[in-house]
Amino acid sequence: MISLQEPCRSTTGMTFEQMLQRVRYEGAYPTRARAEETLRAVLAAFGRQLTGDERVELAARLPHEAAVTFTSEIPSTAPLTGWGFVKDLASRTGGTAATTRWDTGTVLRVVAQLAGEDLVTRILAQLPSGYALLFGRAELTQAA
Repeated sequence: MISLQEPCRSTTGMTFEQMLQRVRYEGAYPTRARAEETLRAVLAAFGRQLTGDERVELAARLPHEAAVTFTSEIPSTAPLTGWGFVKDLASRTGGTAATTRWDTGTVLRVVAQLAGEDLVTRILAQLPSGYALLFGRAELTQAA
């Protein structure tokens, strides 16, 4: 049974407030509100890109409030490339491509810490090119 007195924790033990603090610190956001706005925008947008078991597993590893935001969007039938994802999010939020790239990388690096190496590898295998850098990984391509 979930206690209403204690914050909801992810399966990795992090609360939403701790996740938010990490995003604020790593993204150098001036206020908690700005960090939360960024976190929620990126999670909702990423929820439109991911499907299947990886989506369910990632939601289970996020703090409850983050998981609700992440799963609030219906996944797209045609996921965007990493750069397309950044451009789409920038147009939805009114940000520039550069600041949205920063915001996305900040949030997805924190998500990667919660998800773990194995799940992030499976997520990246499912998505089109360009997401590895957003998760703080090198994107390797095979020579033609």
